[in-house]
Amino acid sequence: MPSLTDSPGATAAPAGLPSADEAVAHTLVNCLLREVSGPEHQTVVADGSLLLRLPRRGVLLRVALRRTSLLGAHRFTGAVAEQGDEGDWSEVDWRRLAAYVHDELSLRTGVRNEEFLEQIASSHEAVTTTLAAVSRKGHAPEDRLSAYLDSEQSLLFGHRFHPTPKARTGDPRAWSAYAPEVGAAFPLRYLAVRAELVAEESAQPWATAALDDLGPEVPGGYRLLPAHPWQYETLREHPLLRAALDSGDVLDLGPGGRPFAATASVRTLYDGETFLKFSLNVRITNCLRKNSTYELSGAVALTRALAPALADLAERFPGSGVLREPAYRSLALPGADGAPDRDLLEGFGVIVREGLPSRLAPGTTPLLAAAVADEFPTGAAQVSRLLPDARPDTALAWWSAYLDLLVPPVLAAYFDHGLVLEPHLQNVLVCVDGDGMPAQVLFRDLEGTKLLPEHHRDTLAALPREVAEPMTYDAQRGWDRVVYCLLVNHVAELLAALADLHPHLEAELWARVRAVLQGHADRYGCPPRLAALLAGVPLPAKANLLTRWERKADREAGYVRLPSPLAEDVLRDSDTTRSTTR
Repeated sequence: MPSLTDSPGATAAPAGLPSADEAVAHTLVNCLLREVSGPEHQTVVADGSLLLRLPRRGVLLRVALRRTSLLGAHRFTGAVAEQGDEGDWSEVDWRRLAAYVHDELSLRTGVRNEEFLEQIASSHEAVTTTLAAVSRKGHAPEDRLSAYLDSEQSLLFGHRFHPTPKARTGDPRAWSAYAPEVGAAFPLRYLAVRAELVAEESAQPWATAALDDLGPEVPGGYRLLPAHPWQYETLREHPLLRAALDSGDVLDLGPGGRPFAATASVRTLYDGETFLKFSLNVRITNCLRKNSTYELSGAVALTRALAPALADLAERFPGSGVLREPAYRSLALPGADGAPDRDLLEGFGVIVREGLPSRLAPGTTPLLAAAVADEFPTGAAQVSRLLPDARPDTALAWWSAYLDLLVPPVLAAYFDHGLVLEPHLQNVLVCVDGDGMPAQVLFRDLEGTKLLPEHHRDTLAALPREVAEPMTYDAQRGWDRVVYCLLVNHVAELLAALADLHPHLEAELWARVRAVLQGHADRYGCPPRLAALLAGVPLPAKANLLTRWERKADREAGYVRLPSPLAEDVLRDSDTTRSTTR
């Protein structure tokens, strides 16, 4: 499919930031295109626009295109319109479009979702709030830490293939004090807990010591427990906690210590030395963001179990690394049955993740991959700002260097170690040198990291069943997750940001993805799943719209299949088409 901006000097980069209305409408069209109208062959590109039909609702929509995409992940501009009975076109606002989506999915599935429109409205409200805040933001970051935090806090619009990417429960006036999009940084709340009422595990002594050193000194026989202040406000009236505070089993030491900055996940905070992943009894996008008991233990168990595999990957691919999660700590107040109360155990659970100093290559600046790949220039890390004067040859060199760092360790983890990494855009840090060129990638968040049982029987057998089962995927589900996160969520989106700068390079950018996959196959072997990928089998894309509609957990999400741009004949035909249309 030829691009709409196909000459070598053309650009499809947006002129500025969209309004909240436009951002929500375009995201809904993306979801319809990928999961509903596209798979049912109810879309066409014509005269510079995408036409998209909702077959059950009987609505024909139109939106102008900035650029087409080989993967079907097009770039839109302007308002969405609908065709009237007389063939005329009129603008559809985001509320009406959301109602059309609601009706189409109700007719398609035979069920209704009373939360759906409210969650879209919540996402719109969050985008409106953050757009107002960003207009008041200060100067550009001046050092590596502030550049990193700026990248974490620059995602104003969120996942462009999720119907409610910025939905959060609660009033924006309550959560904005803790939101990354508004640059939130704040002190933690500290509790002192009698040692026998503390639940914790640790794979490294420094990890629990890092918790002990965070805040004020505690009396003898007590341990320090940091809490996210938003979560503390949510749980402070829990009867067992109130009783423990009254009896002195728990002491409220108040807020204090150095400030922690909110990262893109909202509940993971960073102070420049250690990441702390807290529970939040808040629905963000799709799920309540709590550290379940199996996730608390699972993080430490994975840190122990993965040590040999991660050491091998680090030796073979020295430009990559994984941030471990070696400890957790929580509050274990016994309930009526004598067991720790689950609401408090999970609600106050905090996971310690390695900080950047332990893994970062010297002289590099870490940037969140999602910020580099953002469709819009929302922060200094976005690729048009990271490479402000990038010529086509510079963009291609940057891309090749990045793919060489990112792709091989993910493939080796799966095929050689039965390890399913989750390298989506929010789980990868791009570490760049002084010229903005990629020098290292860091993977993070063990919550999405899974084991293939056939590779890890002994490890899994040694764990409690409730911890082991959520830690596994079968081989096919694991492969779908790897391909989706690596190629569809990550590579395709970063490629799209580069293609916005140089639309005529899109086929060459995909050709370099294929070359890295082929190079790995040539060097390390080509198992059937990798051979199929190189042959151009359809790519799995997570069905975020349908998952949200059906109110499923992320782990239960299904996939839709996208035509692959990786097959040699597709790339050859695309390049030929582009050459003849310039």
